[in-house]
Amino acid sequence: MKNIVTEEFKVFFGRVFPFIFVLIFIPLISFLIWFIYPTKEMEVLIIDKTVPSDSYQEHRSIFWALEYLKFQNKEGDFYDAGSDYFGFFPDKTPSYGTSRDLSQLSENEIVEHADKLDVLYFADTYGVFEDDFQSVASEEISKKIYGGLNRGDINLLREVASQNKTIIAEFNTMASPTPLGIRTEFENLMGLKWTGWIARYFDEMDTTINSDIPNWFISQYVEQHDSTWVSAGPGIVFVHENGTVEAFSNGLDYNGETPKIRTQRVNQHGFKLPEIVPYPDWFDIVLIERDYQVISYYDIDPSDQGKEKLRDMGLPRYFPAAVVKDVGKGQYYYFAGDFSDMPNSTGSPKFQGLPFLWRGFHVVTDYADRESFYWNYFYPLLSQILEKTYDEKHAD
Repeated sequence: MKNIVTEEFKVFFGRVFPFIFVLIFIPLISFLIWFIYPTKEMEVLIIDKTVPSDSYQEHRSIFWALEYLKFQNKEGDFYDAGSDYFGFFPDKTPSYGTSRDLSQLSENEIVEHADKLDVLYFADTYGVFEDDFQSVASEEISKKIYGGLNRGDINLLREVASQNKTIIAEFNTMASPTPLGIRTEFENLMGLKWTGWIARYFDEMDTTINSDIPNWFISQYVEQHDSTWVSAGPGIVFVHENGTVEAFSNGLDYNGETPKIRTQRVNQHGFKLPEIVPYPDWFDIVLIERDYQVISYYDIDPSDQGKEKLRDMGLPRYFPAAVVKDVGKGQYYYFAGDFSDMPNSTGSPKFQGLPFLWRGFHVVTDYADRESFYWNYFYPLLSQILEKTYDEKHAD
């Protein structure tokens, strides 16, 4: 019988097999490993009021981590980024969307939510504004549609805190547009104090080149600094809630271009994170009570002139980036940055080993790559927190 497997076919198969293995067999094996891993029950409530579109940019990275780690709710379902949160739900109606939040719940319903919760997560409470739904932003301050912490949020926070459960919050939870009284209650419950300052890095301060610098910041800076503007090149802008603004120029007021998040190799809670990660997004500057431990801190590497500026602004040399406080079997965490913000899709979470793979593709030093920050810093931090919370819940 004639041999139907020719030498040419053997050569061809030998060449394409590695590609077939990489494109089909490795993903299939990865999926099967993820599939056979047991699911874990943990009740997580996420609050995100900054949802101008169905991309769910401010919280979908959290949901990706939950599903990848196979956390499910009590009904045995994975969490859905499009429905399993409290906050704003955008649509095509003239009102731009609807809200579903804790202010609509009775006192008994608040207690019921707190009783079943394992993790309460404030992802973003800044809210949505009319400009978010316009093709061209207005020159005027945009009108708020929905946002800020409310009485229902504080009532749930207080109830969860009284039960010593895990609470996670990040920028922008207590800043504008949250009313001062509500913010003060949040600060007292969490043991934090906002200085009133927020800051952000821009890779170019020349306004003829960089249109991302807000017009309101430019006008306020010029007005407050004798009609002058800052030097071209990288810079860090600081904004206070009272309207005061400041800017640091790279090479003059600080060194190292971008702000850095630094994590000590050995830290009290044993978090395994890169020692240095650049961070170019918005962050707030907070003060913490003594019983907090600093997981990571911001370092802008100020010059002597920059240190003098910081003193005049009432700010320390270093700023907390991620902190934790033990409360019984739970912890309070605060991330002083827009950590969960993910503008790009992270793909399916149903493949074991993806975080390790993506860390290899995204260089930790590439500050312009938002995915790099997620895979190298935020996902490792969040996954360790979630696993720690689950382990302590089942420690008895």
